[in-house]
Amino acid sequence: MTAHISGVHRLLIDAGWTPDRDIGSRADEMIQSSIADARRQGVELEELDTASRFIHSYGDLELQLPGFGESRLVLSPTAGYVGDVEDFAELATSLNCPVFQVAYDTHEFGLWLVDARGRFFYHHHTGWYFLGHNEYEALASAFGGGLLPDAEDYFV
Repeated sequence: MTAHISGVHRLLIDAGWTPDRDIGSRADEMIQSSIADARRQGVELEELDTASRFIHSYGDLELQLPGFGESRLVLSPTAGYVGDVEDFAELATSLNCPVFQVAYDTHEFGLWLVDARGRFFYHHHTGWYFLGHNEYEALASAFGGGLLPDAEDYFV
C-alpha cells in the first residue's frame, strides 16, 4: 500500500495540491451548498469535521482516472442526483455514524462519502463499497485498481 500511497501523493501534487493547501471560503460554500441541497430533499445533513478538512485541503481538484480516458475524480461534494441523500442517510444508519459526500467520479458517476471516523465509502449503482480508513487509502484504492470490499463489512 505504501507504493500506492506515494503514487497518490504524486497525483495530488500534479493536480495542484500542496500540504498547506486550503481553499477557504470556497470549501465553506461547497459544504453549505450540499447541506442546502439535502434540506431541499427533506434530509438534514450534518457538517462533519472529517469532510470539512478533506474539502478544505482537496476541494476543486480533479484527478484523471487511469485507464478511463478523460474520466476524472472530482474532489467536490456538489454533484449528485435526486434522492441521493436518502441513500446517504441509510448508509449512516447502517454504519451508526454520520456521512458527508466529498467527491464524485465522471466515469461511473459514483459518489464518495466520508464518515465522522474518517473512513471513505463509494456509492456505485451496484451498491456501497469501502475505499479506505483515510483519504490516502481511499485514493490508493480508487487508483490502484482491483475490487473494492463491500461496505456491509463495516455495518454495525
